[in-house]
Amino acid sequence: MIVLGIESSCDETAAAIVDSERQIRANLILSQLDEHRPFGGVVPEVAARSHLDHLDKLIAAAMQEAGLGYDQLDGIAATGGPGLIGGVIVGAMTGKAIAAVHRKPFIAVNHLEGHALTARLTDNVAFPYLLLLVSGGHCQLLIVEGVGLYRRLGATIDDAVGEAFDKAAKLLGLGYPGGPAVERAAAQAQAPVTDLPRPMKGRADCNFSFSGLKTALRQRVDARRAAGTFDAVAQADLAAGFQMAAIDTLCDRTAQAARIARDLAPGLSALVVAGGVAANLALRARLQAIAATAGLAFVAPPGRLCTDNAAMIAWAGLERLRLGESSSLDFAPRPRWPLDQNAPGLSGAGVKA
Repeated sequence: MIVLGIESSCDETAAAIVDSERQIRANLILSQLDEHRPFGGVVPEVAARSHLDHLDKLIAAAMQEAGLGYDQLDGIAATGGPGLIGGVIVGAMTGKAIAAVHRKPFIAVNHLEGHALTARLTDNVAFPYLLLLVSGGHCQLLIVEGVGLYRRLGATIDDAVGEAFDKAAKLLGLGYPGGPAVERAAAQAQAPVTDLPRPMKGRADCNFSFSGLKTALRQRVDARRAAGTFDAVAQADLAAGFQMAAIDTLCDRTAQAARIARDLAPGLSALVVAGGVAANLALRARLQAIAATAGLAFVAPPGRLCTDNAAMIAWAGLERLRLGESSSLDFAPRPRWPLDQNAPGLSGAGVKA
């Protein structure tokens, strides 16, 4: 079984071809970083126009790299949400058009499910497993019980951790995107700041919060600037302090989720981390220790499959297709699309999807 995947939910235009033997035959990503960097973040209108300009050519290049014709595909998978709705519409409509013309099944994929199932593409992880999903727009802990079967244990009540990294980088003058910039600066720290807060740490639930951490960082930066002591050394020390506080928070909440998940899902196979923030090496090291303590395998996809990509969309579509599922061509793209439809609502970014 061979599936074409299309991803356009944010600022990466991507096309990939994946088969049921877990081979990635093509995986092309066109980043829009240079287009959005002057604004310090993603501009939805700019992103949608860029997807429209480049997606057709990228799909053609992926097909050529895989050495396939459309008649050799078994399905077309495209992100149907959640995400910036203009970009989602571009990708979904393109996928529908290809499916209609070549009479192939169309699968609308939840972008979060793409991240959630990536570990099955890379490591063939068995259900059920515990997932920490961390990105610019999402911060959730879920038990992945099967394709389409997700139980949310916790989410952020305010900002997603990736958004917090972006805002921290902006406060520190490190540029965009924030996650890699903060990680690079933290590696140069001489005396990391240690007194930043760890929101929600020790709570009985599994929820996150990052707004207070951002505020505390802003106060430290403002104080250093006012005193004339905000230099490259202070910048690195504050970046390291922010990264440590964010990772401490993520790991405390994940350890709590691991304790809860063992009772809710007997036979839990692994702790999986996915999403753009999962590329952070310091976070991976800490999570590996948590998994070992909990007696779980630890799985983190390669960095290129943590950030938004179409291979994960193709794989999620393939998982659906081999269960006999597909989507109608009248599927309506969704700006929000929670994985766990039964989870109680929170006000934060982690559950808006």
